[in-house]
Amino acid sequence: MNEEPKELNLADKTLAELSDLFRELRESADSMLRSKEAEAIKSAFYKLLVKLRSEAAEAGDKFDEVEEHFKSLYADYKRERAEYNREQDALKAQNLEKKLAIIEELKALIEKEDGVTASFPAFRALQDRWRETGPVPADRFRDVNDTYQFHVEKFYDMVKIDRDLRDLDFKKNLEAKEAFCAAAEKLAENENVVAAFAELQKLHEQWKEYGPVAREYREDIWNRFKAATAVINKKYQAHFEGLKEQQAQNLEAKTALCEQIEEIAARDITTSAEWNALSKEIERIQEEWRKVGFATRKENQKIYERFRAGCDAFFAKKREFYAGFKGEMEENVQKKLAIIEEAERLKDSTEWKKTADALIALQKRWKEVGAVPRKKSEQLWTRFRAACDAFFAERDKSAKPENSYRANLKAKQALLEEIRAYEPKGEAEADAAAMNDFAARWQGIGFVPFKEKELMATAYREAMRDKFPEFRGRRSAPAQQHAPAPARSPKDALIQKYKALQQEVETYENNIGFFSSSKNAEPLIKQMQERIEKAKAELAKMREQIRKAEEGAE
Repeated sequence: MNEEPKELNLADKTLAELSDLFRELRESADSMLRSKEAEAIKSAFYKLLVKLRSEAAEAGDKFDEVEEHFKSLYADYKRERAEYNREQDALKAQNLEKKLAIIEELKALIEKEDGVTASFPAFRALQDRWRETGPVPADRFRDVNDTYQFHVEKFYDMVKIDRDLRDLDFKKNLEAKEAFCAAAEKLAENENVVAAFAELQKLHEQWKEYGPVAREYREDIWNRFKAATAVINKKYQAHFEGLKEQQAQNLEAKTALCEQIEEIAARDITTSAEWNALSKEIERIQEEWRKVGFATRKENQKIYERFRAGCDAFFAKKREFYAGFKGEMEENVQKKLAIIEEAERLKDSTEWKKTADALIALQKRWKEVGAVPRKKSEQLWTRFRAACDAFFAERDKSAKPENSYRANLKAKQALLEEIRAYEPKGEAEADAAAMNDFAARWQGIGFVPFKEKELMATAYREAMRDKFPEFRGRRSAPAQQHAPAPARSPKDALIQKYKALQQEVETYENNIGFFSSSKNAEPLIKQMQERIEKAKAELAKMREQIRKAEEGAE
């Protein structure tokens, strides 16, 4: 019996599912006839095992037990298969001896001339025994079969049998061969050309088992069978030519993916963000690779090894980068711990001015220290901020009533409401006087609690810009206190406004750097970022205006 490979879909199977699938195959009654299916499962198992091990290099030996279990199943199957093959080889050898003996009996029957009554039943019995005897070794099949057919035809030609009996035999053979032709013609319509080709080979073997037909039908029946065979063979050849073309396209697609991987692996990557983004790109390329079919048998393993080497090179560089990056972050942790310890040492000091300056300096140092591990970042920041807050809270409590930070906060909040309620007059001089008055009163109010400092400053600048677009955050002296300033050129005025706005952008960016370590500062940070973008757009316009003013001066 010929082995018929079973259509399998193994692409989405896990290691455990592949092991179970192999165990079920081994326990099946026809397991010895499914060796190709067994090899397909084995190949899929080890491909997946190699892939999983490469993707989880730090997982240790967690796949060893699964592999050992599969090895044991496969070894048992191989032993059983080897024993089965030995038995089949022995059986085929026995069948060969039986068929050779039948040929010898057929020769003896031909040489006897006992008449139709004695010879033809014996001939029929020999034919039945021949068909019942199983396959012989492949290297002897053609020779033995041709010898048998030669003597069968010789029997029909040489033995003087009754014409009616011979015609009846010819008729039965013709009916059988017409059935083979019909079966072959139906196979020609089968869209599964590989299965159709395999079935056709069986029909050819069965065809040879039957004797000749009447001479007048021999050529026609053979030509009919040959024509159906030619259709199937042509489709089979076209199928594999198309398969070769598809495999060539797959090789081209896989080569392009290899080049993408190699280009990425060769880049000089210096930041964690780049590594994360490119890791996702590698995963996307790997997913695309899995969707591409096989390349040619000759090139498939080579192109896979090239792709695997490119992926391995990328991830090896990534591991090397993070090994160094980890050391740098641990060093930053120690630096921040030193700053925290210094802040905690200062938090109980009552030298308010000196200690406040020292803590502000520590905050500046804190911002200059690089990244630390994510799981420690918030913990370190909370501890540092707690030390700073403890000092400034105590300082605010100790402030004199006449200079109370809380009183200053209330005064500034009241002034903010007054600014927001102001309705511009539309007269430049009156609005400028109001702006200068608000600015002077704001500057006249003392410090507010440390925690509220940046929030109040941001709210003040926003309110003033809303009412007075020309306001740039600096106090303007009342017009009556100074002599009129010399007239400035439009270019000088633009340059001055440009510098003031540029300084304001720098202030915003510094504030964002300080607040970025706090969980609760997101709304303020977003607001500052919007202001920065708007200010940068305005700076770009001013640069163009200054350039045009310079060209006009020339």
